[in-house]
Amino acid sequence: MPKTATPSPRLSVVVPVFNEEDNIRPLIEEITAALDGNDAIAPYEIIYVNDGSTDNSLDALKAMQQQVPHLRVLNHARSCGQSTAIHTGVKAAQAPWIATLDGDGQNVPADIPALFAKAIGAAPADNLHMVAGWRTRRKDTWSKRISSKIANAVRSRMLKDDTPDTGCGLKVFRRDTFLQMPYFDHMHRYLPALVKRAGGRSISVPVRHRPRERGVSKYGFHNRLWVGIVDLFGVNWLLRRAKRPQVQEISPENGDKT
Repeated sequence: MPKTATPSPRLSVVVPVFNEEDNIRPLIEEITAALDGNDAIAPYEIIYVNDGSTDNSLDALKAMQQQVPHLRVLNHARSCGQSTAIHTGVKAAQAPWIATLDGDGQNVPADIPALFAKAIGAAPADNLHMVAGWRTRRKDTWSKRISSKIANAVRSRMLKDDTPDTGCGLKVFRRDTFLQMPYFDHMHRYLPALVKRAGGRSISVPVRHRPRERGVSKYGFHNRLWVGIVDLFGVNWLLRRAKRPQVQEISPENGDKT
């Protein structure tokens, strides 16, 4: 009998990781538990991007590939940062919709179906390109919460992106929209503003958040606050110079097309 073609995934879950060996197995098991059996999402794929980890993250991912057939693993020879890892995963994705979440286990994979349902359920006139998670009850240290609060306030005032929590790693967005965005380091912190620049709309939805149980955080006060504020000026420059022309195709056979 001829071999049946594997259907293309509807959703690609992209997870960037750097030195998260203890979080690999439990998070992948949570993702599959949240998405298996969901007819609205199936089929799906999971793409882990190992960003040059120096621990046993890559070995843990290889071991999980033996158990999870729709797990794909991409490896950076050296660490290039979270934005680059996400960009690598999205470029390799086969689905039209992308879900991202952090690899530290603080995002809850069970929230993905609700975000995806809002994304695909929107009417075309809504022009919805992204559904972003909003951590209304963050389970982080005081320093991380205060630095994010300051950065969010400054960012919101400058960019007017209508997003209360752009730092939440849990997001669902259109792959084609993401690939049209200008790529730069730390771009993952400004996705709602970049979606707006591309002519799309994003909304924020409350999601759960939990304390880190395993591993060590890669972000501190200085690399979360000061670097983010410096990046703001570059993103603001991009937004101010964005042009969205109304394109009209002229066809001799069918008349004008807008």
